[in-house]
Amino acid sequence: MIIRDFLAWTQNASAGGRAEATASLARAYLYGDLNADEAWEAKTALLALLDDPSPLVRRALAETCAASARAPRPLVVALSCDVPEVARLVLARSPVLTDADLVDAAALGDEATRAVIAARHHLSHAVSGALAEIGETDTLVVLAANPTAKITAGRLLRMIERRGDEASLREALLVRADLPPEVRHALGIAVAQALSGFVTDRGWLSAERCGRMSREAGERVALEACEGRGAAAVSRLVTHLRTTRQLTAGLVLRAVLSGRIDFALAALADLSGQDHAAIVRAMRDPRQFADLHARAGLPEPLLPAMQAALSAWQDLAGRALPARGTGLSRRIIECAIEACGDLSDPHMHPVITLLTRYEAEAARDEAREAARTIAAQALARETARRETEAADAAWRAALESQRRTAFVAEAGPDETVIVTAVANVPAVAEPLNPVGAILDALPEQILAWYRTEELDPATQAATDRVLDGLGDSLLDHFRASQGRAEPDSEEATSDQAARIAA
Repeated sequence: MIIRDFLAWTQNASAGGRAEATASLARAYLYGDLNADEAWEAKTALLALLDDPSPLVRRALAETCAASARAPRPLVVALSCDVPEVARLVLARSPVLTDADLVDAAALGDEATRAVIAARHHLSHAVSGALAEIGETDTLVVLAANPTAKITAGRLLRMIERRGDEASLREALLVRADLPPEVRHALGIAVAQALSGFVTDRGWLSAERCGRMSREAGERVALEACEGRGAAAVSRLVTHLRTTRQLTAGLVLRAVLSGRIDFALAALADLSGQDHAAIVRAMRDPRQFADLHARAGLPEPLLPAMQAALSAWQDLAGRALPARGTGLSRRIIECAIEACGDLSDPHMHPVITLLTRYEAEAARDEAREAARTIAAQALARETARRETEAADAAWRAALESQRRTAFVAEAGPDETVIVTAVANVPAVAEPLNPVGAILDALPEQILAWYRTEELDPATQAATDRVLDGLGDSLLDHFRASQGRAEPDSEEATSDQAARIAA
């Protein structure tokens, strides 16, 4: 009955009316209390609406069924294969779609459809891997910025391999909290290559020099990526470097010169095939380390420098003076240079040149760190000086405000007389006469009235209180400035005080 009546009505209804009725029918099926027969009829009617010629009807159907887990799977799958405006609604959030459905939609859809899939919550490894392989930059950026998407380290490396030259993708990847060390290293290499290409294209440096700078930057990034990581993460990074032919003898030497023995241990274990316990024992015995050095395939001229560097590191560690962070240690480098300096073998010249370059790099790093420390101290001193000046200015302003405070005196039970010093009195070199300023500010008519009228008892009491607040020294100073003699009688004093109070 529902199917027959509803479909008969839709034959003559407008597209907007059909869309509204479709949404109502879908809500009734998903959230209404229908019996089995009514639910079957409603489901059949919804499936029949997939053939409606108007996209408005199918869009209303997709909007209603997109977030529901009770939506019929054939209906949702059909909507996911509809026009992009309809398909993206269910592809973005429908829990009915499986990984296979999403991978198929990503393969057949356009770039906007892939970006919608990449933004889904709790995206699986399979779907993320497919998007990492076929998605363009916009899709990869959305996928990298999705914190709930599960992406393996291999797929992250593949994303960098395909679109690592895009700054937007690198920034999105660096925000991820689960970024493995090998991916961080790959990002550092991508940044170094982008900068090298920029400098080389403008002819600022030669391609050879930029290549060497990129290699050294990659070595530093590799050691920095191991900071705070466990042995398993370091071993995984070493394996990645070996498979990509980036695990060089220079990198192993840099690790020892930087005091990153954990990286050197993992590298020697990976190159020689021995376990970590054997590597640790060999590092303490020069004879065993010579055998380990040969088994790892490291150049023979590098052996004296490695042995001297390990000995210097053990000495610093024994005296609780480890190397500084992930940077090169000048103390260890000096010991290595001293061990190689007396050898006249021409094969040692490249090693000495490499150590000399490392020493210059370490000196520059120390100079930068010292400069940052000095700048921070200077900034702290300047901030303290400005705060002191601000506090002094505030204190002076408060003092000036107190000096210009109004004199308040109660004239009676119902009224208050307020006498205020004039704020715009011009500044003079001689001391300010507050009483004179008050008298000069009073209108002449008020002074004349008080000179002719006798004070009543209440006003006389208020006058006495004002005189008590002014003090004898202030009155004497005013009388002296006006060239007046000291009154000889109490009547003259009262008359003068009444004029001041007025």
